[in-house]
Amino acid sequence: MSRLRGLLIGSAVGLLAVGCASFPEQPAPSGWSPAPQLTPQAGPKPELPGELPKSPGQGQQPGQQPSPVPPPQGCKDFSPAVLGTCLSPVSAVALTDVNQSTGVATALAAERTTGRLLKVTKDVDPVVLHTFEVDASSDGGLTGLTLSPAYPEDQLAYVYVTTATDNRVLRIAPNDVPKPVLTGIPKGPSGNRGVLSYDRSGALLVATGDAGNPALAADAGSLAGKVLRIDGSGQPARGNPAAGSRVLASGLRSPAGLCVSGDGSKTWVTDAGASADLLYRVESGKPLGNPAWSWPDKPGVNGCASLSNAMWLGTANTPGTLVMPMSPDGSFTGKPEPYLDKEGGFGRLGALVAIDDNTALVGTVNKNAGGAPVSSDDRVAIIVRQQDANGGGKD
Repeated sequence: MSRLRGLLIGSAVGLLAVGCASFPEQPAPSGWSPAPQLTPQAGPKPELPGELPKSPGQGQQPGQQPSPVPPPQGCKDFSPAVLGTCLSPVSAVALTDVNQSTGVATALAAERTTGRLLKVTKDVDPVVLHTFEVDASSDGGLTGLTLSPAYPEDQLAYVYVTTATDNRVLRIAPNDVPKPVLTGIPKGPSGNRGVLSYDRSGALLVATGDAGNPALAADAGSLAGKVLRIDGSGQPARGNPAAGSRVLASGLRSPAGLCVSGDGSKTWVTDAGASADLLYRVESGKPLGNPAWSWPDKPGVNGCASLSNAMWLGTANTPGTLVMPMSPDGSFTGKPEPYLDKEGGFGRLGALVAIDDNTALVGTVNKNAGGAPVSSDDRVAIIVRQQDANGGGKD
């Protein structure tokens, strides 16, 4: 049984709703303590009480139809899977906590263009925790978000932002101002997007764009177009390929997703290439080289989750997600298949991060198309992958 237990629902697609805890309200710190040493401890691992109730359609009499979920009314969304509503397009998400007595979860959501970092909880108005001053005139803005590996203790969140002068990584604690971690990442007319994650050792991973200059991605002395590996103070992490260098791998253009498998053996990054969307396997010290998969039709491959038997990808230009069956060694055993792309899904999904091996936290980007499928867009939700016999997604 999965670690994530709670309210399993589905509309037509199977969704897991968890909800409520909070970004702690504590007195403002008198000063900023030294950056913590990152540890292998990951963020919150929900362990909800009770057995999983049956999905709609299970345990029903033949011919009996599941009760439909009413459509949203304004910012009120009746889907139990939805945590936050009426947001600007969501560029990044992170699950912060789960209330063990109620089974209700809280998440953080980042909006690219507004620079807002929000706390979202089911049936509670979103709370703005901080508004970063960002330059979102190109593909930059507030694009990356991850929690400290020691988040339950230090309550630190890390963000990637585009400022008036550069791209940078900041950390923020409750009721405090943001503190710089890594500054001076080149900024340009494009290629300003950056995303964050952490590896199994607790090092912070930072994927950076090429600032519109492909030569920078190949320049070992530039922070642009790279996967960087740093500690909590922005210095090169121990064990990097070259001593004194932050660079783990190079060759990116405009990264959109960065994910590490649960066992820490595989690291992946998605990229918006000049002629195709790309998925790369990141290998320490090696240029990214040939992609593990490419999409010439550019569905907007975005956030990613490396599961035990599949790669799960959000797509920002087309509705739904893609599921790619994968063997334990990271090779793909089948082509990408659309999942949650039909009516009843959430539309176009940008941010996607794994909660467990079948569950992901997602953020929608439907307003980027100039409209929104439903009145409660854009939204943050928790979705569950229903597998077919080959381990892929099954609508």
